[in-house]
Amino acid sequence: MGIAHTYIAQKKIETAAKKAGHNVKIETQGTIGIENPLTADEIAAADIVLLAADVKVTGEERFAGKKVVKVATETAVKSPNKLIEKLSEIVNS
Repeated sequence: MGIAHTYIAQKKIETAAKKAGHNVKIETQGTIGIENPLTADEIAAADIVLLAADVKVTGEERFAGKKVVKVATETAVKSPNKLIEKLSEIVNS
């Protein structure tokens, strides 16, 4: 998946999460660097961390102790509603 897919996935996840009544903050990492970086407070407050990526995520150690789900970017692009539903199930389990 290319750089455009990063932003497509971001939009799809934001839309699906909002539709399901969830708040999200999305940090993107691509060829132009990190955009919209997550703060330590935001990470601490998160119920779950989704890593929708096809390459190594920089700073993954920041999420130690959190529920972390890793999926391919394609999953976020093709099935964002199912993905958000699955994340909700994990949080509530």
